[in-house]
Amino acid sequence: LALLLSTVSAHAQAGAPEVEKYFNSLTTLQARFVQNNPNGSVVTGTLYVRRPGRMRFEYDKPSQLKVVADGTQVTMWDPQTKDFGQWPIGWTAASFLVRESLQLSGDLTVEQQARVDGNLELTVVQTRKPQEGKIVVRMAESPMALRGWTIIDARGNRVSVALTEVRAGLQLADSLFKYDGPDAGQIRQGGR
Repeated sequence: LALLLSTVSAHAQAGAPEVEKYFNSLTTLQARFVQNNPNGSVVTGTLYVRRPGRMRFEYDKPSQLKVVADGTQVTMWDPQTKDFGQWPIGWTAASFLVRESLQLSGDLTVEQQARVDGNLELTVVQTRKPQEGKIVVRMAESPMALRGWTIIDARGNRVSVALTEVRAGLQLADSLFKYDGPDAGQIRQGGR
């Protein structure tokens, strides 16, 4: 049984070096996205990434949601629902996109690897807290390119993101990675 488990573990890591090399070679990325939410809603927008630490999900209208990582924290603001949140960037499931150096070992573990619909899929968990959820990263293999991901939380809720028009190495303005909504104090006072 131990031999079988070690073979499964070694097999699960087979695509990890190529995926690590791909992410660690990225400096910037821009793509269109389609996001499927647990409640059945579908939203679209543009994703901007500048490694390390910066990303922006710019949602298409009618959504007014803003999600911006400035290198230190992620800020989310939805004027329609008045939802506001800020977290250290490492606390978010999508932080794999902006890690300074992505390593699919150590604090992350590749739990499973599969080829589905022509894509390589790596299921990744936090090594110390695998019960807190997982992320399934979808990659095209020839050439290696990010196609999307699915975040599965501890309750089994899924948020799936599919990417198209993926472009890397673009110059992206600093202003994309600065939160441009009201601060927490203004929100508490009813500001917009």
